Amino acid sequence: MNDPAPRSRWDVAALRAGGSVALVIAVPLSILAVVLNDESNDSNGASGVAQLLALLALFAFVIGSGVAAWHQDRGTPLSHGIVAAVGAYILGQACFLLVKLISGGDIRWGAIVVNLTLTLVAGTVGGVLGSVVQRSGVRSRYRD
Repeated sequence: MNDPAPRSRWDVAALRAGGSVALVIAVPLSILAVVLNDESNDSNGASGVAQLLALLALFAFVIGSGVAAWHQDRGTPLSHGIVAAVGAYILGQACFLLVKLISGGDIRWGAIVVNLTLTLVAGTVGGVLGSVVQRSGVRSRYRD
């Protein structure tokens, strides 16, 4: 008679943790990459630094999605990793788009789609890594 409330498919705390990690690391790196890329010319090498920062930002999505996959307790680490990474990307990108629209900047929709696809791949990799960590027996201190 006292059935517990059904659990949601999504572990919101895990998604929030993973998405926060991705945003806190990726957004500053992305901003620096954009600034350096906008100011770069071939003679000063800033474009190479901008590309490295963009790659590190992508790696931040791997880390964040891995955190979400590891912390979740629903048995679906891959989907939690993907949703955390893509959700964080969409949130960050929405802010960037708003700034571009207000400032009258150029919006490159193709780049947004390519970056979303790369983030989806990063979320998949992070989800797999988080699953491996979880299966190895390493417990999240948030789930004890």
